[in-house]
Amino acid sequence: MEAEGHLYSGVIGRVQWFARRFGWGEILCLPIRILASRLVVPLLRERHFKFRGGLLPCFYAHYNVTWCNERAVEVPLGRWYLEQAAPEAGRVLEVGHVLGHYGNHDHAVLDKYETAAGVINEDITTWQTEERFDLILSISTFEHIGFDDDATGGSADKILAAIAACRKLLNPKGRLAITVPLGYNPDLDRLIERNALGEDRGWFLLRHGPREWKEVARHQAMGTPFGRPFPFANGLLVAEFDASD
Repeated sequence: MEAEGHLYSGVIGRVQWFARRFGWGEILCLPIRILASRLVVPLLRERHFKFRGGLLPCFYAHYNVTWCNERAVEVPLGRWYLEQAAPEAGRVLEVGHVLGHYGNHDHAVLDKYETAAGVINEDITTWQTEERFDLILSISTFEHIGFDDDATGGSADKILAAIAACRKLLNPKGRLAITVPLGYNPDLDRLIERNALGEDRGWFLLRHGPREWKEVARHQAMGTPFGRPFPFANGLLVAEFDASD
């Protein structure tokens, strides 16, 4: 359930947004993928992808046709970061309600629009809390800031403001980890291309098949289009930011 007041609220708004971002062809293909999901997912063979010198398993799920888009690697990445986080309750914040759709988690979740049990409906740039976090995690959310929400004007400044707000909420040794698709938000792409996003560390994953992802160098990922040759994201940035000084 989503709150009103953004570009993809309501059935008609969601269809219009989906067509604008992904094309009318995907409007036709998505129902087919949803119907085929129950048959396809049990037949998919196990795959892994390399990340930071290790191997993570690809994740397949019916929800959001995860088996045929970037969530196949983003969900494992999110879970990997959760495993690295300190075990104390309340020390992890997820910005954007994503992992809750794929299992139960105890960490705090902030999402400006999506309403669900335990989700804090606040804007990260204005949210006030005394809590400080060891990990703030965000999966394919920052590309929507200032681009798919109710904000006006360019999105670059709003994305940078959201990153700055997250860094201020970190413990001194905490980190912000985000995944964002390449080729979706032109303002975000320009920040990444100019190395102006401000990340302290970054890794790029490039899609080489429907469910095959490989870690590549920055120059190999730059310019990767969204939606081709495979549906949805074909390149991802995994970026880490340290706490503000």
